[in-house]
Amino acid sequence: MFIAAREVHDWMDQHCVMGIQPGLDRMKWVLARLGHPERRCKWIHLAGTNGKGSTGAMITSILREADYSVGVFLSPHILEWNERIQVDGVGISEESFVQWSNTLLPHLEELVAQGNAPSPFEVWTLVAICYFALDACPWFVVWETGLGGRWDSTNVVHPLVSVITNIGYDHQKFLGSALPDIAREKAGIIKRGVPLVSSVEEGDAQSVIHQVAKSESATVYQLHKQFSYEIEECTTNEQIFSFTSPYERLTNLSIGLQGIHQFQNAATALMTIDILRHRYITVVEEAHIRAGLEKVRWAGRMEKVQDQPLVILDGAHNQDGLLSLAKSLAQWYPHQKICFVLASLQDKEIDILQPIVELAHEIIVTEIPSFPRSRKVNELATLLKPHFSGTIQAFEKPEDAVQIAVNQASPDDVIVITGSLYLVSAVRSYFIKSI
Repeated sequence: MFIAAREVHDWMDQHCVMGIQPGLDRMKWVLARLGHPERRCKWIHLAGTNGKGSTGAMITSILREADYSVGVFLSPHILEWNERIQVDGVGISEESFVQWSNTLLPHLEELVAQGNAPSPFEVWTLVAICYFALDACPWFVVWETGLGGRWDSTNVVHPLVSVITNIGYDHQKFLGSALPDIAREKAGIIKRGVPLVSSVEEGDAQSVIHQVAKSESATVYQLHKQFSYEIEECTTNEQIFSFTSPYERLTNLSIGLQGIHQFQNAATALMTIDILRHRYITVVEEAHIRAGLEKVRWAGRMEKVQDQPLVILDGAHNQDGLLSLAKSLAQWYPHQKICFVLASLQDKEIDILQPIVELAHEIIVTEIPSFPRSRKVNELATLLKPHFSGTIQAFEKPEDAVQIAVNQASPDDVIVITGSLYLVSAVRSYFIKSI
């Protein structure tokens, strides 16, 4: 019997299978024993290589403006562990987390005894389902996949709408080395008769998505076909666009998140809202859409946490994410010196850092504390050296790397901390506490 959240985390560390463990058998076995609580919620299921978090944040913000209660499941957390499971912006309480962990414990222990131990992410997913379905009972749940889609532990729900934000190269060991293979895994969240919103642009990947949707009789709303956006203004202070769908056209929409890629995410979110409005009689007015988009915030995504020098946190950690980050920085800060503070995981190819290395005036590498998959600083520095002509500084502790970057910078310089959401999580409190 657990008494505190720390005991639950310790149990997961001791008894769960560490790392990625695809498959739904364990999830389905436990949920059947619980009486299928996953059937009680209105899920909005999101998959994609990048953009899930931002798109989900926009959907959530708009629905909350319309006075709907919204649960959110995401990973990893940035500041506090309970951010992973939240309702209306408030993380699950320790009391509820412990309560539902205790409810699950006999089933989890039986799995362990069978030699079929769950992963920590499966435990988190089960706690989230119990909390949303049997405790907090939000009107909607924005439900993010952890990895892929088809075998991801979140893929035990039957949603109101499925969303695939994009397809790019990430986790190829598990999802496949070619984009069509990765697309097929993401397309695993498509359910029979459930509408799909897709902002997948790459041709072969898009074809796979549409083939799977057709086989499941799922209506597809495809970016640049059934819905679209036009950029009206894109600066460090204003991101304004227009949106067109089969149901409406809205102009002069302002986004509260920074980055060129956020226009696509915003359009995807609005198409999802349109489906909820017109297919499921969800009452969302234009004023709710405008306010929700303008007020949305998402930690660790092109997040400005300090001025003079400007410090930006961005959790980009794969090829497409780092390329989007580089494009935004090149457009907005073409004449300023940019220092990157980087960390990387061991399973990431060093070539994915090339777009930001090309913008760098300085590079400082570090490690993610207490994270076994983090690449060591000396190895990261050695791998980057052939790609960067300047000096690369290395500090094992992220706080030391950040402090050096800030101390060395001029007031007009830009410091970008990126390469992993885990790094962003490790350093964000440094700035939030100092603001």
